[in-house]
Amino acid sequence: MDKVEVNKKYRHFKGHIIETILIAKHSETLENMVVYKHLGTDELWVRPEKMFLEDDDVSSRADNTTGQKHRFELYEEN
Repeated sequence: MDKVEVNKKYRHFKGHIIETILIAKHSETLENMVVYKHLGTDELWVRPEKMFLEDDDVSSRADNTTGQKHRFELYEEN
């Protein structure tokens, strides 16, 4: 993944489905932050954009309930 798309659904490797709301700037570092909500609870969360885009392989983590390779993957509903 080379960019985070706003108003799209992603699945976290622990199984949460989230929807991106917007990209914001951190007030001190000017780092891009992704504001998103967990579907089902509508809790708002924020995480550095670089964590969405990192290419680290999480497939061998014990807490990976989805079996996916990356922390976040675009979620396509059937």
